[in-house]
Amino acid sequence: MAPRCWHWWRWSAWSGLRPSPSRSTPTPGFCQKFSTQEKTPQICVVGSGPAGFYTAQHLLKHHTHAHVDIYEKQLVPFGLVRFGVAPDHPEVKNVINTFTQTARSDRCAFQGNVVVGRDVSVPELREAYHAVVLSYGAEDHQPLGIPGEELPGVVSARAFVGWYNGLPENQELAPDLSCDTAVILGQGNVALDVARILLTPPEHLEKTDITEAALGALRQSRVKTVWIVGRRGPLQVAFTIKELREMIQLPGTRPILDPSDFLGLQDRIKDVPRPRRRLTELLLRTATEKPGVEEAARQALASRAWGLRFFRSPQQVLPTPDGQRVAGIRLAVTSLEGVGESTRAVPTGDVEDLPCGLLLSSVGYKSRPIDPSVPFDPKLGVIPNTEGRVVNVPGLYCSGWVKRGPTGVITTTMTDSFLTSQALLEDLKAGLLPSGPRPGYVAIQALLSNRGVRPVSFSDWEKLDAEEVSRGQGTGKPREKLVDRREMLRLLGHRTWAPAPTVQDKSRTVWVGLFSRSLCY
Repeated sequence: MAPRCWHWWRWSAWSGLRPSPSRSTPTPGFCQKFSTQEKTPQICVVGSGPAGFYTAQHLLKHHTHAHVDIYEKQLVPFGLVRFGVAPDHPEVKNVINTFTQTARSDRCAFQGNVVVGRDVSVPELREAYHAVVLSYGAEDHQPLGIPGEELPGVVSARAFVGWYNGLPENQELAPDLSCDTAVILGQGNVALDVARILLTPPEHLEKTDITEAALGALRQSRVKTVWIVGRRGPLQVAFTIKELREMIQLPGTRPILDPSDFLGLQDRIKDVPRPRRRLTELLLRTATEKPGVEEAARQALASRAWGLRFFRSPQQVLPTPDGQRVAGIRLAVTSLEGVGESTRAVPTGDVEDLPCGLLLSSVGYKSRPIDPSVPFDPKLGVIPNTEGRVVNVPGLYCSGWVKRGPTGVITTTMTDSFLTSQALLEDLKAGLLPSGPRPGYVAIQALLSNRGVRPVSFSDWEKLDAEEVSRGQGTGKPREKLVDRREMLRLLGHRTWAPAPTVQDKSRTVWVGLFSRSLCY
């Protein structure tokens, strides 16, 4: 879509269209701290996951006149908290309560169902706002880059997580769980989440917010063994001790660890940081110590198993004889070179084949470029930035995974987002952002309307939220997630059949189909 040229020299006419905040009381003398002429900065945040909401929260708290609009491509907010956190970790999702308070502020507005980079460009947002913060996360997965990766039965862990968590775009995934063995490539928390969901007795998931379709598939699952494979060794695993404990204590399962993988490790962990030491000690005990009587009896009755395979790197996905599905994975045996953070796995020349009927790739998430006008480092999968300031683009910022890469937990993202927000406020105070009023959402709303895009507000989300909670009550679940966009729009009273809008593309008029844009996601 070609950039549209909008002229904002009549901003004074727009400034009266935004009602003044009524709930916030300015701190005496606060406005004098900011040298910009604009006393009500209009700020746009792209993405409503943890990075987006924490950025907005910090901005609203530390500038009592700022107004923040949060744009989100999904119909619903909360990003990875809703679609990434495992259903059996409800305590992690409590942060939604904090985000809801932010969204309900009269100085904050949620605009869902808006795809930045398609429905509206980043340059258009920059024209309408004093500052734009990109917080859209890492919505893609790292490919394996090996032969056979395209075979049916090879699934990204990201898509699998989206499937059981109700992400609309993953509801057609239909993973084949009729096999005996699944292999997960990668040894991070996501890999353990996937393994745990595959092996947890379905009755233990019935009171979570897992989707009914996923729960039904897991009830029919024949998967009995899950191997979790990593290129390096026990000292380099990326999961945390909490997730490991959950796997060790998972009802109906037993762990499979090779004691030879841990030879000499006891002496090597004395000087490592305490969290890593505690994690490795737990792995050591599980692999080398004889379980107590009670634990031994529990493991003897276990009908399912999980195991960690170290020093193995994927080389090729092996097909069935007819070439129609995955039948296994060929792994190169590796050894480690280097020390500390520079430790890397190198092939020894030996290989082994590991049979499986389901192969899940959990080797990392990655961000995508959002707009041609925004710098992007495809190798690192991040927007080049200095402390959250996008390089060579004044007034444009980033936070979260698109800023630093897909690492850390929600609290890491909180700290990171606060730092970006602080950088923005420092620039505002120094007079480095545009002065004078900007129209903010008033201008963007006009653009979206002309393009047939109908945003979803936070009050719309609260209607959908109430419907989900109501549907869950019948089965004792906290909610039954809505997963069909058409159904969500119907519940909101949005028209689901309408003449399609036309859009301008380099002076050509293009007819974009029979459905309204809100369905063509």
